[in-house]
Amino acid sequence: MKYGDIGDRPYPPIPISPYPMKVFTVSQMVAAERAADAAGVSYAQMMESAGQAVAEAIMARYAVAGMRVLVLVGPGNNGGDGLVCGRYLAQAGADVAFYLSKQRNPATDANYAHIQQMGLFAVEAEFDQRFRVLRTRLSVSDLVVDALLGTGVTRPIGGELAKLMRQFAAGVEERRTTLRAHIQPRLVSLDFNAEGPQVVGQRRREGSMLPVVAVDCPSGLNCDTGELDALAVPADLTVTFAGPKRGHFIFPGAAACGELVVADIGIPAGLPVVQAVNVEMVTAVHAHSLLPPRPKDGHKGSFGKVLIAAGCDRYRGAPVLAAKGAFRAGAGLVALATPDVVRQTAVVALPEATYPPIAAQKVLPAEAAATLRPTLSHYDALLLGPGLGETAVEFLSTLLTAPHLPPLIVDADGLNGLAQLPDWPRLLPPDTVLTPHPAEMARLMGIPLADLLARDRVDVAREQAQAWGQIVLLKGAYTVVAAPDGRVTILPFANPALAVGGSGDVLSGLIVALLGQGVRPVDAAILSGYLHGAAGALYPGDTGLLASELADLIPQVIQSLKGNG
Repeated sequence: MKYGDIGDRPYPPIPISPYPMKVFTVSQMVAAERAADAAGVSYAQMMESAGQAVAEAIMARYAVAGMRVLVLVGPGNNGGDGLVCGRYLAQAGADVAFYLSKQRNPATDANYAHIQQMGLFAVEAEFDQRFRVLRTRLSVSDLVVDALLGTGVTRPIGGELAKLMRQFAAGVEERRTTLRAHIQPRLVSLDFNAEGPQVVGQRRREGSMLPVVAVDCPSGLNCDTGELDALAVPADLTVTFAGPKRGHFIFPGAAACGELVVADIGIPAGLPVVQAVNVEMVTAVHAHSLLPPRPKDGHKGSFGKVLIAAGCDRYRGAPVLAAKGAFRAGAGLVALATPDVVRQTAVVALPEATYPPIAAQKVLPAEAAATLRPTLSHYDALLLGPGLGETAVEFLSTLLTAPHLPPLIVDADGLNGLAQLPDWPRLLPPDTVLTPHPAEMARLMGIPLADLLARDRVDVAREQAQAWGQIVLLKGAYTVVAAPDGRVTILPFANPALAVGGSGDVLSGLIVALLGQGVRPVDAAILSGYLHGAAGALYPGDTGLLASELADLIPQVIQSLKGNG
């Protein structure tokens, strides 16, 4: 069975988001809401839409009829969203109770008045001695909605709210412990084949025990920095509004969000303050729009002839993985310029490629670059770097002085080589795609890795793309792609299965293939990153994925995107 198949049924198409997604800072979100209100979409309307969306997300995942739900209600708009959400859940048949961290006045709070008119149970924290009501309600709840704080957290939680949060966390853990005790099997087989499915099923049930649903973000998450208060309770599902927030993709906070769902609450996408947001999240609909055409009367020359200059005796697999990625992304012709010691095995592993004649035994020296220079005009795109080894600097110095370089991507040892060349950005044609991981990025910037890791990855990638005049794809959990014009795109994938040797080589192969098919450099980087991450998501697990398997999953992702077009 192929990865991505479910029994005999094909893997379901990747869902397409209905609109391009902006990724907001908190101040940008506040400005967008203010502008929407001025444009006729009132705060009351947005709150109604937000609460209804959270309820719809819950109902899409859980059978809410008869479910006992506790909604934790904060004093601000986030609490108002929670009140609306609880009302919709109650109308759907859930047994809903509300726990208010602060008093609300039904005379001025229509949403609070509405739940009172419905006769729904609500208690205010100040009347709950020693949080007995909170703990009692948690002890019988099936789901908790966290609508305490929202996006406004900028400092540590303290005072009475800190006490409430401690009781919230303790009550959730106590309830989950009780539920786990009820599903412990009486009979335990020591035969793996007998117990395996049972254990998997048990873990799935444990994972869904007392799910916590966060409104906009888990309470205690700084939605600008990703900092997470020690009192925060991680969510199983987070429903955010209009667009994700920067902190949703910055660790440690990112790990506390669970599944992240974005809900449209009526803020017009054409508002100038929304259009001015220059950080976006790539979605399937965006990725689909970037796919190059595949005309039925096309031939191998129609789909790009690309050159990959890579490999040495120490890193013999890197060129093959890059070339495999290029073929899987639709390249018509792939040429591998590698030393003899690599070519001998590469031709067996990848007979589809061609191998330009160059005089090189174990590494690619400057002489090999000189041989390739006159041929560069024959190619539609060029990849330099994977596994070049110790001769990277001399090879790059010679090849990059060629008068006519095709669209270029530099990866791996190519980046390390660049970092050793003075004024290296001037050696590259504009809009070269650079694909560093954090350590390579630090070398290119000439700073300690610790300094780089202490900074916001979005800001780093943007600043360096502008300074260098190149496309920067900064790898990692939630990879970012930055263009020289200041635009940044975040990729929605954080998957430890992709943390395997050769994964980056496959990615660089995808990029060179798309460049060769005429895709703009920034779009080639975005689309390749999306295909790469989505292929990892098709793999059934978070460990054990081989880079070669990752490449083989790319056509499935492409077909899924096309199926949703």
